[in-house]
Amino acid sequence: MKEKVISGIQQVGIGVTDVYEAWRWYKEYFGVDIKMFEEEAVAKLMLPYTGGQPRARHAILALNMQGGGGFEIWQYKGRTPEAPKSEPQVGDLGIFSVKIKTRNVENVYHYYRSKGLDIIGKLQKNPAGEPHFFIRDPFGNIFQVVSSFNWFLNNKSLTGAAYGAIIGVSDIEKSSTFYGQILGYDKIIYDITSSSEDLKDLPGGRHKIRRMLLHHSRPRAGAFSPIFGSSELELVQVLDRSPQSIFEGRYWGDLGFIHICFDIRGMDLLRKECANKGFPFTVDTGASFDMGEASGAFAYTEDPDGTLIEFVETHKIPILKKLGWYLNLRNRQPEKPLPRWLLKAVSFNRVRKIE
Repeated sequence: MKEKVISGIQQVGIGVTDVYEAWRWYKEYFGVDIKMFEEEAVAKLMLPYTGGQPRARHAILALNMQGGGGFEIWQYKGRTPEAPKSEPQVGDLGIFSVKIKTRNVENVYHYYRSKGLDIIGKLQKNPAGEPHFFIRDPFGNIFQVVSSFNWFLNNKSLTGAAYGAIIGVSDIEKSSTFYGQILGYDKIIYDITSSSEDLKDLPGGRHKIRRMLLHHSRPRAGAFSPIFGSSELELVQVLDRSPQSIFEGRYWGDLGFIHICFDIRGMDLLRKECANKGFPFTVDTGASFDMGEASGAFAYTEDPDGTLIEFVETHKIPILKKLGWYLNLRNRQPEKPLPRWLLKAVSFNRVRKIE
């Protein structure tokens, strides 16, 4: 390979107290009903982020076949996960909110209102004039529902899944370089400094901030790029207070948004690139690593403020588990998308009811 390939956001990690309770809610309201893997195991390789000790956990990776990244719903076993010491505010360092994609923001807004969900404020427009709103799940996590025109299927679900995130940073110039050079978010949609009307109802939303919305100028490529699709990141730097780190004093897997994971090919190239640019891998499986019903190599790095970014090079995934049909990806052309009929076959892993 001559250069790395990024297929898109594979998943966001969400630490919860009850993996099935959380999945039921996310399945109903964000349509993540495709189970790619479920595993109870000990996280032996994450020692830098788990207090130096292996930690038992139960994780489920669920997708929405309309498109977007999935959710890795993550529950500690054997210890009680900790919440942030104080409620995260806009501009605090880390993943403040995960973006959820939809074709029609207004329809979703009214549907969620009819269901009595915890909508924060009202329907708003961002500085680019695009509609959006915020919703808090029953577990305290804030999601932003935004417009997208990039879809894999239309199964009548109101939303897709993860379309990006709002990330608090301490130096927006340094962070935009990291996300632009390493992850390809090199297109600035807006870069403004003000008190933002559309964020005022969020915790800390009335402070003066600089915010930068980033897209990627190159289309995503690779096996799963038709499902994961395009995405965006919004960096927020608060200017009139000292931000706190959302995960200060806590472990990876504790409550909240724990990482953003990108599906990639070319782990060796990426390892060298991150090291050369001052962001070396902090966790690295090296060879293929078994993840229950799937396998691959994974690694972590940190953005300039310590926000965890995961890279996964997928080697095997289940297509139709009941018949033992698994797909080996190691010998495919890295940049070539899988055929649509084969990607659609992942729908056989749909879960109708979560017990």
